[in-house]
Amino acid sequence: MKEIRLILGDQLNAAHSWFRRVDPDVLYVMAELRQETDYAQHHLQKVLAFFASMRQFAAALRAAGHKVRYDTLDDTAEDADLPHWLARVLTDEQAQSLRYQAPDEYRLNVQLQEFTAALPIPTVMDDSEHFLTPRDAWTQYPHHRMEFFYRALRKQYQVLMTRDGQPEGGRWNFDAENRQRWPKGKPPPNPLTFAHDVRDIETMLQRHGVKTLGTVNAEALIWPITRRESRDLLGWFVDHGLPEFGAYQDAMTDQGWSLLHSRLSFSLNTKMLHPMEVIRAAEAAWRAAPERISLAQVEGFIRQILGWREYVRAVYWQHMPDYAQRNTLNAHRPLPRYYWDGNTRMACMAHSIQQSLDYAYAHHIQRLMVTGNFALLAGVHPDAVDAWYLGIYIDAIEWVEMPNTRGMSQYADAGVIASKPYAASGQYIKKMSDYCSGCHYDVKARSGVGSCPFNALYWHFIDRHRDTFAKNPRMSLVYANWAKQDEEQKTAILATADDYLAHLDDL
Repeated sequence: MKEIRLILGDQLNAAHSWFRRVDPDVLYVMAELRQETDYAQHHLQKVLAFFASMRQFAAALRAAGHKVRYDTLDDTAEDADLPHWLARVLTDEQAQSLRYQAPDEYRLNVQLQEFTAALPIPTVMDDSEHFLTPRDAWTQYPHHRMEFFYRALRKQYQVLMTRDGQPEGGRWNFDAENRQRWPKGKPPPNPLTFAHDVRDIETMLQRHGVKTLGTVNAEALIWPITRRESRDLLGWFVDHGLPEFGAYQDAMTDQGWSLLHSRLSFSLNTKMLHPMEVIRAAEAAWRAAPERISLAQVEGFIRQILGWREYVRAVYWQHMPDYAQRNTLNAHRPLPRYYWDGNTRMACMAHSIQQSLDYAYAHHIQRLMVTGNFALLAGVHPDAVDAWYLGIYIDAIEWVEMPNTRGMSQYADAGVIASKPYAASGQYIKKMSDYCSGCHYDVKARSGVGSCPFNALYWHFIDRHRDTFAKNPRMSLVYANWAKQDEEQKTAILATADDYLAHLDDL
């Protein structure tokens, strides 16, 4: 083969310009590698979905007439890492040149740069042709807060804009209208899921001793593994989720595991879907039926993709590799044991974690304001939090996981992403969920035996980080509230928190 073209597991972009014509002198190569199964302890469904999607993509390329070499974990068992395997492929195929698409993860970018720098054959890195902004987007926009980044992209791509250059509805952001609690007794729509038999892949993983977490029905993997299925899921969301998505995007309930959320992040992050096709589909649905889908619903959804998704990628590439070592709040505790099994008396934590173990999925508020919030309040080391989030979620790839976790959730980056820590007491969880009504702990109590751990830990967090946050204008009311509480009450709260921190694994 004259040219080898490497496709990574999250580069399943059928619309890439590479595939516009069939070239008999080009061989596309893909591989299942222990390097990728082992760099974190991944959810079983995540590994199965990636490998199944990769196999489907390779089959689609072959059906389109392209030449493909696909090596399974059985074929790569002796390869120490990606460079070792790729060197073997180049030798086997007598390659005269190599092309690859820009990796999304820093570790892979460095690995391939170092590998190709030593090659005696020409090498080209092409764009992945997926994102709406370049890697250096952080330097190309005048403001480094997401809201202004988002507005700039709205203007650039003319999304939800009027003909005279103004935001539809006269406002850029409808977030204030999108904070409703899930109505009691309201049945969520039945989510569109799939049923892929992946028992052969699971058997292969067991044969190689790949360590995973979570569970799966290997006869019915529920996630989309092809572009067609991904488009079906997008269509389902537009029809069934989008009409009320914005209003309930922050709601939490044990009445359903996905509610109105799109669950498109795996398809997006593997590039089976392009972000702009998702954005345009949502915008078109609103324009076609504004009486059914209000502007607040569609804006809330589009902001997550056009705003947040592009923004966290820009943060990642601007601040790596040192971003991965940041620990501004000097958090040091290990992750409590129930993050791995869901066995805790805190109802919100038990439900959010068990759902994650069952489905490799939790929506953004469950991640940010339940499991993430608890880790922040408890002072868990951000490395441990990173590793858990990177492993447990179907959509977790480091470029999107790390800024969300280490930055937004844990404030370990000293405010690069968030202007204040996303810390909250049990009152927030009570407001946005139905978890508290059946909990072992009393959400109304701030101290003493049986009081909600989130309450005491919240005020302990506020007290111990006074030097860091007391002068933050967004925290002034919090510190004023803490200051006016009587000393006896404050002492009781802090003592309760100290006891909870000393027995985190027992909560």
